[in-house]
Amino acid sequence: MDYSFILYYVLRIPAVLIALTFHECAHGWVSYKLGDPTAKNLGRLTLNPIKHIDPIGFLMMIVVGFGYARPVPVNSRYYSKPKRDMALTAAAGPAMNLILSILALLIFNFIAMIEPAEGVAANVWTVALMFFVILAELNLYLALFNLIPVPPLDGSRIAYIFLPTKWYFGLMKYERYIMIGFMAIIIILHRVFGISILSGISMFFLGNLELLLSKIPIFSNGISIFIQILLLA
Repeated sequence: MDYSFILYYVLRIPAVLIALTFHECAHGWVSYKLGDPTAKNLGRLTLNPIKHIDPIGFLMMIVVGFGYARPVPVNSRYYSKPKRDMALTAAAGPAMNLILSILALLIFNFIAMIEPAEGVAANVWTVALMFFVILAELNLYLALFNLIPVPPLDGSRIAYIFLPTKWYFGLMKYERYIMIGFMAIIIILHRVFGISILSGISMFFLGNLELLLSKIPIFSNGISIFIQILLLA
């Protein structure tokens, strides 16, 4: 039995919890700082995953590779500049995922500096390395996915600042149908044709970021281990 395959999916569970929780909390925190107390009043300014995770969206993230959390509610009526502040609130989620991805990759490289002897320590070392690669890749993927300007993804909220208000709210009326169609296209491309463009793009950027970090002398061993971990996954 290929235990590395099982381990990969087991490690995805905490990685998804972290990625989605920090993403949604970032939305709520920025909105609160911009004058909107909605998320705070509803107890959503927390890193407790239970407050943010949607069971179906969480399962999709584990099995399919993309999904969603419970959106943090915001009220643009509290904003002094609604268009700008809505865009900033929307951008906070992907920005948080990007930060987490970079931090995870840095931690991976620090762990890679250690060379434990064989045995339990070596196994724990391998699992830790694998987890932080998964965490880095998952967060980068989530950041890129949410920047797609399709309702109700964060990218559509960011695009709000560039669109006439009438056009934007005209599109928002069909938000649910647009999202269903978008999800259907992704699933068909991924499951039927085996095409996962966004995953390839995220891995391209992640690989190049690791290559850049490997230029730092103390992280020189990281790139080869990074590749080995990807092969295990």
